[in-house]
Amino acid sequence: MASTCFGSVHPGIAMIFVQIVFGGINIFYKLVINDGMSIRVAVAYRLLFGAAFLCPIALIVERNKRPKLTWVVFFQIFFLALFGYGPAPLYNLSPAFTYIVALLFRMETLSLNNARGIANVAGTAICIGGAMLLTFYKGIEINIWHTNINLLKYHHNPHQNNVGSTKQQMFGLAIALIACVFYAFWVILQAKINERYPCFYSSTALMSLMGSIQAIIYALCFERKWSDWKLVSNIRLISVIYLGFLASGLNITLMAWCIAKRGPLYVAIFNPLMLLVVALAGSLIFQEKLHLGSILGGVLIITGLYTVLWGKSKKAKNKNQPAVLPNNSDQESTEVAVTPQSEINKDSAV
Repeated sequence: MASTCFGSVHPGIAMIFVQIVFGGINIFYKLVINDGMSIRVAVAYRLLFGAAFLCPIALIVERNKRPKLTWVVFFQIFFLALFGYGPAPLYNLSPAFTYIVALLFRMETLSLNNARGIANVAGTAICIGGAMLLTFYKGIEINIWHTNINLLKYHHNPHQNNVGSTKQQMFGLAIALIACVFYAFWVILQAKINERYPCFYSSTALMSLMGSIQAIIYALCFERKWSDWKLVSNIRLISVIYLGFLASGLNITLMAWCIAKRGPLYVAIFNPLMLLVVALAGSLIFQEKLHLGSILGGVLIITGLYTVLWGKSKKAKNKNQPAVLPNNSDQESTEVAVTPQSEINKDSAV
């Protein structure tokens, strides 16, 4: 199982790696769109390559360990594939939605009478605040480094659209909020599947396979020309390999393992870290400018993340702490006198 492969890895290190890879997803999506590739086709290739990468691993690693795949688990994985892939807008709000949904399913508790509960609530709020600050506030420009690399200027996207109207922007905002709700239910459902089908490679492989079929059918409704599906440039081929092998293959498996180890909120609280990764990567390879809001937002994200992790570690320590038995030193102990068998025999003889 995946637990044997990831058992020596700390879930926090695994989730930092996951968010770095997710930051790369945004970079590669931007590159392929700028190269003229449809985002629908890119998502379909991502899931297809992910399934091709994971299916052999699942068959080899978990061939003798898979439990019976019931229809309930099958349909749960189907819905995971339906709602769990694609670009993730408003990643900064996903911890809040996940916390609320986890409370509804009683997978998290809202307790403000101890340090652990306060740390969870305060850390989540600080993470969200930092992500909102990083997204919506710029401030003065900060020149930390300067590179002459701009990967976007070497390509031209013929399908590039201008900024939409206010009505379109509001519609996009509504879709983004719905996507956050779907993400929250996705991590909750993944936790339920882990209980019934604790084979992370197999469940992720099946999820990628179902998702690829769904994505291909959806993409063919809009992109029916063969030229739209051709990987005519190196950037398209490299991107779909990265998106499939790392983003849909390794990343989703790691997330399923971390959800099983630490819970849904633990995984969701790392999501704003991706915004910081994207901001730093954009300044390095797209010549995007860093601003004061990016720095302050990054500091708040890291502070909130550390606060939640501190609360989670306290909770884990209390679970592992043995129960303290009551002190009975002040109570009188009852003594039982045992007469040896030899003395009983003597008395009988007399």
